[in-house]
Amino acid sequence: MKLARLEDGPEIFLSLQGEGKNQGTPSVFVRTSRCNLYCVWCDTPYTWNWQGSGFAHVAAREYDRDRATLELDVQDVAARVRRFDCRRVVLTGGEPLLQAAECAALGQALRAADSRYQIEVETNGTIAPTPELDAVIDQYTVSPKLEHSGVEREKRLRPAALSALAQNAKSVFKFVVRDAADVLGVAALARDYAIDADRIYLMPLGTTPEELGGRRPPVAQACLEHGYRFSDRLHIHLYGNRPGV
Repeated sequence: MKLARLEDGPEIFLSLQGEGKNQGTPSVFVRTSRCNLYCVWCDTPYTWNWQGSGFAHVAAREYDRDRATLELDVQDVAARVRRFDCRRVVLTGGEPLLQAAECAALGQALRAADSRYQIEVETNGTIAPTPELDAVIDQYTVSPKLEHSGVEREKRLRPAALSALAQNAKSVFKFVVRDAADVLGVAALARDYAIDADRIYLMPLGTTPEELGGRRPPVAQACLEHGYRFSDRLHIHLYGNRPGV
């Protein structure tokens, strides 16, 4: 299983979920490496923006793929997760569904050890989950990327995958919103894929408390107007924008 490196080990850590439906919930995060998108504002570019890639990014930094990645056996990953006294696990990235088989095996190993494990996947919505993965997942937090991500539409919006996730009762949708035009884009996707408003979370774009604060009021107003839910980025306020939190 390819994971992001945090100092001398994999980026597996206990924190409070900072975003979406389960904001504030203690969770063990497992950060996978590799992504099939290249958002200009991504806060984990060390999972995909390799040296020589040529992708644009606000940080203007590229990473050594071998130094930024650790490859571990699934049972090793499960053992590291089980060290924490917490039964909620968030598979994040990068894009976890690029490693669907490994994520499914991890879920199976955790559930075999303790049936109380609740497993969430954070995904960009471009890959439909396999039946094996779906069997061990309790929640999909789907975050389709909008135009301001800098990714071409045909790469960031895959109709078959989005339809599958929209039809899955386990899915909620979290959109990173910069301005009013983004809200119109969300409304169009909600209409096209029949996503109920109460499954949609709007989250302001930002990696500092100040940036989030400036965008929070109009995003909150958009939630009131459309019946969407509001998500802040709690971890940014508590810990700042850094790995392992």
